[in-house]
Amino acid sequence: MRRTPLLAVVTALVLGVLTAPAAHRADAAPATFVHPGVTVSQGQLDFARAKVQAGAQPWKAAYDQMMASKYADLNRTPKPRATVECGSYSNPNYGCTDEREDAIAAYTDALAWYVTRDARYAQKAIEIMDAWSATIQSHTNSNAPLQTGWAGSSWPKAAEIIKYTYTGGWANSGRFVTMLRNVYLPVVIKGSNSNGNWELSMMEAAVGISVFLEDKTSYDTAIAKFRTRTAAYVYLSSDGSVPKTVPSQNLDTTAKIVSYWQGQSTFVTGLTQETCRDFTHTGYGISAISHIAETSRIQGQDLYGTDIGERLRQALGFQSKYQRGEAVPSWLCGGSLNLGLGPVTEVGYNALHNRLGIAMTNTQALTEAQRPAGSNNLFVAWETLTHGDNPN
Repeated sequence: MRRTPLLAVVTALVLGVLTAPAAHRADAAPATFVHPGVTVSQGQLDFARAKVQAGAQPWKAAYDQMMASKYADLNRTPKPRATVECGSYSNPNYGCTDEREDAIAAYTDALAWYVTRDARYAQKAIEIMDAWSATIQSHTNSNAPLQTGWAGSSWPKAAEIIKYTYTGGWANSGRFVTMLRNVYLPVVIKGSNSNGNWELSMMEAAVGISVFLEDKTSYDTAIAKFRTRTAAYVYLSSDGSVPKTVPSQNLDTTAKIVSYWQGQSTFVTGLTQETCRDFTHTGYGISAISHIAETSRIQGQDLYGTDIGERLRQALGFQSKYQRGEAVPSWLCGGSLNLGLGPVTEVGYNALHNRLGIAMTNTQALTEAQRPAGSNNLFVAWETLTHGDNPN
């Protein structure tokens, strides 16, 4: 007599798992994490290294640009702080620039090590990471969540390359793990209800850190938040008359949504929540979307074939068109745009155009015109080198 109710429960549970949205399934995290696997893979690193060694373009120019930058300076002295205090628009700025740029430098040195096999670069990356892991305890003030996301996006990229490709040893790697787990992850995993680029950057950090820590629970949490936020950040006409929203923000009227979308009331495919604010912040959001999609692909869950990929493609194309100089119609942001998209197109363009064969005329033109793509000095760096026309 008890079998029927039990069977019904089991059947319901099975069907629930099978029909649950991908963002909420427990299988988002891989059974075994791939390393190095945060934004850039072993195959991509090998491809870039081979192209540089052959003197092939645009990779050689991208490498030369990186090596000539301040981030590759072997005389760099890290500037860690116990408390990094970041106010709105970097006022105050107590250690904010130092932290972000030291994290980019560690990643730069890791890339330099991989291409050159010069151990001095690996050791410099380790020196920088060790200095911060021995010192930092917290981030404070209004921009603390975003700062944690920006720096937290670069640290695991550096750490992945060093831990999994440098054979010279990293004695304090455990302390670096503790830093990421205790100082960064608890902040970024919470997300943010500020402008969308905040939460997207925070989820980029959360995903990258989760890969390095091999933390499946945090990885799943971050991917789920990311998918919800991306759907609420880039509009597709299939979303309906107004954009999707993040439930916790209570944007429950059209007027509230329009206000959150910077006063824009005409919604077209590819528009983002911050397009009418400025292209620079929009670029932060687009970049984070591409980085998370790329990391997820390396880890075995290809989001490019989902609505994430379509939103990324449309956001890149829409913004690239106007960044390249197309006249702004009167219905879009009052007929005026604040441009400055930044070096953020390589990863998404490579994935969608080169790997999947999707035509992306405007994005391609902008990407090729901007090569070699450098750093935005926040959390984006050297993506022509790592992802430019990279088939891996």
